[in-house]
Amino acid sequence: MPLTHISMRRGKTAAYRKAILDSLHQAMHETFDVPKDNGFMTIAEHDEDNFKYSKSYLGIERSDDVVFMQLTVNNTRTLDQKKALYRRIVERLSDSPGLRPEDIFINLIEVVPENWSLGHGMAQYAPQET
Repeated sequence: MPLTHISMRRGKTAAYRKAILDSLHQAMHETFDVPKDNGFMTIAEHDEDNFKYSKSYLGIERSDDVVFMQLTVNNTRTLDQKKALYRRIVERLSDSPGLRPEDIFINLIEVVPENWSLGHGMAQYAPQET
């Protein structure tokens, strides 16, 4: 049940933004077993004055096309699954919409399953009382 927030500089087309959402969701489906109909994602665009990043932190040369992706997920995945997700996101976004691997910044926030309410004020993923 990922909840994904994407931040980027203002100025890309609607098709470009849709390609990011679609490619990211496909990568999550392929590596994290996220169902096809489980898509909860936002994109926030920022003016230059409101978007700061380090152009060369850790020796990675980023451009103004850098995209920050923060995924809140259940803490049920292994390290290998997380690494596979990162690789697949880069592969998918490099293909469509054509992002450079250096411009893909990913952050996972892991929460326990009972920290979600997907509607009706219920904790759908919480252990059921018997």
